[in-house]
This record gives sequence, structure tokens and C-alpha cells, in this order.
Amino acid sequence: MTRSFIDLSIYLENDVLSDPPAFAPHIDYVTHEDSPEQIAAFFPGLSKGDLPDGEGWAAETVRLSTHNGTHLDAPYHFHSTMNKALGKAERSTTIDEVPLEWCFQPGVKLDFRHLPDGHVVTAREVEEEFARIHHTIRPLEIVVVNTRAGSRYGQADYVSSGCGIGYDATMYLLERGVRLTGTDAWSWDAPFVHTAKKYEATRDASLIWEGHKAGRDIGYCHLEKLHNLEVLPANGFFISCFPHKIRGASAGWTRAVAIFDDALIPTNKQA
Repeated sequence: MTRSFIDLSIYLENDVLSDPPAFAPHIDYVTHEDSPEQIAAFFPGLSKGDLPDGEGWAAETVRLSTHNGTHLDAPYHFHSTMNKALGKAERSTTIDEVPLEWCFQPGVKLDFRHLPDGHVVTAREVEEEFARIHHTIRPLEIVVVNTRAGSRYGQADYVSSGCGIGYDATMYLLERGVRLTGTDAWSWDAPFVHTAKKYEATRDASLIWEGHKAGRDIGYCHLEKLHNLEVLPANGFFISCFPHKIRGASAGWTRAVAIFDDALIPTNKQA
């Protein structure tokens, strides 16, 4: 059987806007030309000319958050406890404890690119989108949402672009057995700049991070800063998104990939 792969991950790179400036990653590069002195520290008396073509090794030093790049958020990121709605609140799962079976499952794409920036998706809108694509959700399927933010990656307005998934919409998925979701936006929730205006008008703190906070009731994970969702069909693929194993952490970086069990990569942009 042949397989096709679509990379759903963004780069970790300098000088491309993928986070608010204060939270941006930084990579220092050491080239083959720069590194002979590093090698000589292990081998006293070694000179650059002793090395093949005078070249050492290439290496990088990276300064980043677990929430830089395409990453998987653990329930611990959202709240200290989870699963209150399932009978009793328990300690939230950290990224090194996330069940691996959550991270390799059939994928489903919901297309919300038409919704305006800052819109908070409702349970009814999720239900209507499943009806439009003729899909009945099954437990453990990975549900990803394609927002307008995907087309703005690297641009000045990326962090403020796209719709968010509200508490009721998130619970709609979790109550049906979904345990891993994803978005091409900076956050699963609506961009903070839009939520801040609603909070200023209402002083209703329940509007803040409401989709994330659904994890208090049913623990789940989600992917943020996905890429290339517009080339995916509504279903018919698997998603692999195993996170880096960081002890006790709230998130882990992942090379998220869509996998098709045929030789044809889909080119349709609508279901």
C-alpha cells in the first residue's frame, strides 16, 4: 500500500511572525566554518586544517517555549484539574502523560474560514458543519478546524486572525468522545484582542479562554498553529501528532502530519 503525507506543521524559525513578539522563538546557528574550535576543545592540538575541507560540525542553540511552533497542549495547560463533568475532578494530565493513542487517529476537518476574526464558534455551528460534510463524529477522532488565520501565517495580523472555538462547541466534541482537536490559528480560543473588547463591555470573565477551560470538565488536548489545512479534504486521512516528551510540561512540540492510504494527495479545498 502506498501512502501520501501532508505536513501540517509550521517551521521553528527566526524573524517570521508566529507569536506575539515577546514570546517568539530564537535560534542561534553554528556553521561548519564556525565550529572547528569547538571540536579542538575535545582534541588538544587539532587545527582547522586537520579537518576534512577545514569544516567542523553544524549545530543550533534554540530558545523557545513549549508553545512555540506547532505544538500539542496538554490538559495541564488549561487548568490544574480535569474531568469534573465525568464525576470527580482529578489532577490534569501533563504532556508526558498524554495517551499515545490520542495522537494517531482518523482526522476530520471543519472549514470555518468564512467566519470573521474573533467569532466564537457555537455547538450548533459545529453540528451544522458535520452535517454539511456528511460526517458522524466517532470517539477519538482528531478534529481540526481551518480558520482564516491559516492564510495569515507570518503576517502582522496572524495572532489576531481567525475564529475561536467556544466552550459549548468544545464540549460538543468532548462529550462525543473526541480527545484531541486542532487549529491553524495561534489559539484554540478566539484571539485575545477580540475577547478583550467583549470583556471590557461585559466584565464577564467566563468569556476568557472558554474553549481551553472546557478541559476542566473533560480533559483533552489540542494542536495550535497547524498549517496546510486548506488542502485537506473533510475526512479520509489519519493525523499523527506525537508530542515531545517533556516531563511535567504543559505542551510539547510536534511534527503534525496528515497521512493518506493512497498515492493521491487531495487538491480540493472544500469538502
